[in-house]
Amino acid sequence: MHTVVVGTTGVTAADVLAVARGGARVELSEDAVAALGAAREIVDALAAKPEPVYGVSTGFGALATRHISPEMRAQLQRNIVRSHAAGMGPRVEREVVRALMFLRLKTVCSGRTGVRPAVAQTMADILNAGITPVVHEYGSLGCSGDLAPLSHCALTLMGEGDAEGPDGVVRPAGELLATHGIEPVELREKEGLALLNGTDGMLGMLIMALADLDTLYKSADITAALSLEALLGTDKVLAPELHDIRPHPGQGASAANMLAVLKGSGLTGHHQGDAPRVQDAYSVRCAPQVAGAGRDTMAHARLVADRELASAVDNPVVLPDGRVESNGNFHGAPVAYVLDFLAIAAADLGSIAERRTDRLLDKNRSHGLPPFLADDPGVDSGLMIAQYTQAALVSEMKRLAVPASADSIPSSAMQEDHVSMGWSAARKLRTAVDDLTRIIAIELYAATRAVELREGLTPAPASRAVIDAVRAAGVQGPGPDRFLAPDLEAADAFVRGGHLVAAVEPVTGPLA
Repeated sequence: MHTVVVGTTGVTAADVLAVARGGARVELSEDAVAALGAAREIVDALAAKPEPVYGVSTGFGALATRHISPEMRAQLQRNIVRSHAAGMGPRVEREVVRALMFLRLKTVCSGRTGVRPAVAQTMADILNAGITPVVHEYGSLGCSGDLAPLSHCALTLMGEGDAEGPDGVVRPAGELLATHGIEPVELREKEGLALLNGTDGMLGMLIMALADLDTLYKSADITAALSLEALLGTDKVLAPELHDIRPHPGQGASAANMLAVLKGSGLTGHHQGDAPRVQDAYSVRCAPQVAGAGRDTMAHARLVADRELASAVDNPVVLPDGRVESNGNFHGAPVAYVLDFLAIAAADLGSIAERRTDRLLDKNRSHGLPPFLADDPGVDSGLMIAQYTQAALVSEMKRLAVPASADSIPSSAMQEDHVSMGWSAARKLRTAVDDLTRIIAIELYAATRAVELREGLTPAPASRAVIDAVRAAGVQGPGPDRFLAPDLEAADAFVRGGHLVAAVEPVTGPLA
């Protein structure tokens, strides 16, 4: 099994995906263990002094003015975890919880939090045992970290609360730890706070969304090319020299992808000799501009994610010179903004895909295709309601594009008076990514049927490869009306699993 070694300098997005989705094992490096020990010595020395130090010998948030006596500090750390584990609502997905736990471990191993090596090792042991704390949808404001979600994870570390075992059964966390030979942790000064004070949940969801969107943007370029082909559009607008004079990198990449898919097509430009059409509609002609802008948004989001992966987010932090200082690095604004920005770009990509699908189904705009791509229009409804489903998904994506980060609700008796709502931005982006997958699947379903209905014209080799692959995957082609939902589900699985991109690339070479 693949193993990810966590050191003091952060991890990569690939590491996060390997642990969250691939079940990779986690190990602590020797330098991480040494850094943990050194930072802990600093915290222990401060704990022994009479002067109050935030997070070590004081209360938290609006209660930070109270000095806590040594005999009460272990209880203080337990109490902060128990009281902050106040989430509600549906359970969060296993991959999100694993990403959240792993990213918190990454920060702990930086040696900037003052957590003991034994605590970090127990975090790794829980991940390696396949134990997943029960974390709920609601509870994070994206400031002072993802407090409630991280608290539910810390509760498992203490052997309290509920968790899911590797068999998928939810049991008391203490029972699961005992089954796997893991000793619950007795938290000491600073440790409860250090386990809660990070942007790990929103960052984990950002990294997974970027991985999914990378595949979806390539898939959208493919379906846009198929729709252009089915509509007998021109590929001249995809010429590199046209995109070089507006040098947005994403736009050029999308245009190049579409051009590669359409290479050798006998359908593109076919209308030029027998119809007065001079230009294709915006949804066809401007596909690279819209998808490209989204790609450039993703590039910015990756930059933010990489910076966060290299960060040690906690409050207070142990600095290299031995100082323990309060700070505001837990604020989720940098991550929240790009999560919202990605949801906006994804909504627009879904919107333009739906417009192409609608054009394929409208006999007045499809340039010779049957109404709704039906076998016997009137007797058959064809894909009429598939487009309704697609439109409903687009409408939801537009609602999800409303920024969460534009909102702020003060908390903790006005001590935490401006929050990022980054967790909420991440949660709605996950829904948007799911919706976008379905929207692209419906365009794929319509476009492949439309290309097949262009009898006597030869599609591009890449298009032929897509049609063959999608039919082999159980997505049926043209014919009389049938129960449509299974076909759409099969198309969704085809796109979601990356099979659309995999069908094209042996013909085109790797897509950008």
